[in-house]
Amino acid sequence: MISDATGYPDFIGRERLVAAIDAALAAPDVATTVARIEQALRQAIADPAIVLPGCVHEPITDHYARRELYRSARHGYSIVAMTWGPAQGTPLHDHDGLWCVEGVWQGALHITPYRMLESGDDGARFQPLPTLAGQRGSAGNLIPPDEFHVLRNASDSGIAISVHVYQRPMEHCTVFMPDPGRDGWYRRESRLMQTDTP
Repeated sequence: MISDATGYPDFIGRERLVAAIDAALAAPDVATTVARIEQALRQAIADPAIVLPGCVHEPITDHYARRELYRSARHGYSIVAMTWGPAQGTPLHDHDGLWCVEGVWQGALHITPYRMLESGDDGARFQPLPTLAGQRGSAGNLIPPDEFHVLRNASDSGIAISVHVYQRPMEHCTVFMPDPGRDGWYRRESRLMQTDTP
């Protein structure tokens, strides 16, 4: 049994998923680590022996749900399942300087990465990059300084579920809200990242 899993929702195959992520962390550098975690997530999504807990199939009406499934006492990483109700999404945001690997477990997501072009005291200017279609079984990563993106459920009627592995718990981030009258410029807002009860 995993000693640092107490307090998180139990689910079938959790030990398999955690063991695969732990093994990936033995890589010699960040790029190799996240590539191996991507592979581990793709395999987990396809593995019938890993079944996420029932709570992740329950959307929340007014925001996408963030439910922490596991936090490693040994390595410090966090696994969070996100449940996206129809058309729910995020504003443009960063990842607080953390690497992250994201896999689509159910449904589909639209993922739009952004490139920061300028940054100043009064905000930042971004260029949107082509939107990616994340289908079930796909996985991708963010490695700072390339950590800016927008996620949105591709469906107007069904839910989507994604699983995110963060370098350490992501407890706050910066969101960027469009600055009216300044093309491509966004105002910064600091946000605490809430988790929803499983």
